[in-house]
Amino acid sequence: MTISPGTLRRLAAIDTPTICNVIELFAVRPQNQGYMDQRIRAAFPELPPMVGFAATASFRSAAPPDGSSGYATFDRQIEHLAGLPRPSVMVVQDLDDPPVAAAFGEVLCSSYTAFGSAGLVTSGSGRDLAQVRAMEFPVFIGSTIGAHGYPNVMYLGQPVRVGGLMVHEGDLLHGDADGVTSIPPEIAADIPDAAAEYAAAEHFIIDYARGTADPTVTGYREAWAAFRAALDDLKRRVRGRDG
Repeated sequence: MTISPGTLRRLAAIDTPTICNVIELFAVRPQNQGYMDQRIRAAFPELPPMVGFAATASFRSAAPPDGSSGYATFDRQIEHLAGLPRPSVMVVQDLDDPPVAAAFGEVLCSSYTAFGSAGLVTSGSGRDLAQVRAMEFPVFIGSTIGAHGYPNVMYLGQPVRVGGLMVHEGDLLHGDADGVTSIPPEIAADIPDAAAEYAAAEHFIIDYARGTADPTVTGYREAWAAFRAALDDLKRRVRGRDG
């Protein structure tokens, strides 16, 4: 399914929790699935949301792949990345458990950026974070390690499991300070408008809680009821029901 550049730009203007909230409205997957868990965190939470199509790889660094010092496989990864839709998001599963060395640093992030990547997500570790932050390149990681070990890209384009989420190449991903989620492509174009309505509905509660000098439980319940009514109406419309 083709997702337009305009849709990608609009998705990039929305925070990840709102994306997750809106996906729930469409009832296209269980509400406890489709996003990464607490093991994957934004290294640079101050950066704006990341949006792109997954470019998958698996990696390990515990031992030399062929008697060399490593790095011999990364040109294959870049060649693979160059042929994928843009913007891409590198999604790298570290097969060492626990990770023994960094799966990326300044050199690789510079290379990924040059070939159309909008960010990186890995179950492994990273390094050179000060330099990567200066590039404003979003990375989502489980830990940091200063050394690179024997870096070796094992598989390209195969499904990977990162942060408890199975990611297939080409999946649409969205991430920010609060985490990473996948976006079902069939609803991607409908999410931005629904997100604006969802945010407006939340303000029934937010405005009451923040703007009422002497709030009461009754008033709060009325604000909550208005929020639920607006949300129920939005839910009916996005699911294509008129009642």
